Amino acid sequence: GWSVVFHAGYYLNQDPSKVYEKIKSEIKDIVRVLQDKGIDVWIRPELTGKPTQFGSLKELIRISQEVEGVLPAIDFAHCHARNKGRYNSTEEWREMLSLIEKELGREALDNMHIHISGINYSEKGEKNHLNLQESDMKWEDLLRVLKEFRVKGVIISESPNIEGDALLMKKKYEEIKV
Repeated sequence: GWSVVFHAGYYLNQDPSKVYEKIKSEIKDIVRVLQDKGIDVWIRPELTGKPTQFGSLKELIRISQEVEGVLPAIDFAHCHARNKGRYNSTEEWREMLSLIEKELGREALDNMHIHISGINYSEKGEKNHLNLQESDMKWEDLLRVLKEFRVKGVIISESPNIEGDALLMKKKYEEIKV
């Protein structure tokens, strides 16, 4: 395999900085065990859909800087839900990708693990994933920004209609000229 993607944890009313340190310690242990066994995979904590969960973009960038073998899994729908409808515009996605490149280097954009779907959310964040065309996610604009930044790696559809939305994204991506 190439990547192991996971939701790293919840804050559970604890100090987020203490939760960060605990998760970082556990991820370091995971990386050490994998290295000892000769298993070469990227460890990718996922950008999560609720503010009560560990996994903001800034936390993921920081842990990727501090632990070798770690890069973020960027779930754009989760980011949109976590931020109550924000992060759904060309400007905001450019800001995200620019921050990733600035803090983690071009390598991070050349080796991305991305999840895209529609999403249903409330003030508390993610409720459930939706098909792209049944959501407010401006996914076509997102694909344009990914192409503009020459992002490489993997895009996974997390829509209820996984295959249908994957093919929809593939077709649209191939049509985009930048």
